[in-house]
Amino acid sequence: MKHDFYIGQKICEEKVFTSQDVERFAQISGDCNPIHLNAEYAKKSRFGGTIVHGILLTSLISKIIGMDLPGEGSIYMEQKLKFKKPVYVGEKIIAQVVIIEIDNEKSIYTLSTDIYNLKDQCVVQGTAKVLYER
Repeated sequence: MKHDFYIGQKICEEKVFTSQDVERFAQISGDCNPIHLNAEYAKKSRFGGTIVHGILLTSLISKIIGMDLPGEGSIYMEQKLKFKKPVYVGEKIIAQVVIIEIDNEKSIYTLSTDIYNLKDQCVVQGTAKVLYER
């Protein structure tokens, strides 16, 4: 099945993860590392403050894939990630998903899945493969 997608097609989305978001994620995931939850502990760490769970950051990529590009009905097949810089609680990030390869015969899309801070530094670098047959 052929769709109107093209190589280079891109969706970006901004997000600020609050301390409440991080606390809820910690409760759901069970990852209660104090680097994410305890300001006094985090202040003494190499980061100097509380940071957002890396996997919580990447949930924004999942949202884009599942809702926007390719969209509803997408099936995640693979995700590779490299966490390059911390993201602090309350810091705005921009997730960017770009189609970099299309296999129309198998309905598989390869996507770059990167997240940037407002200094245009890549904080999470990744690629994904998605099955999309709608």
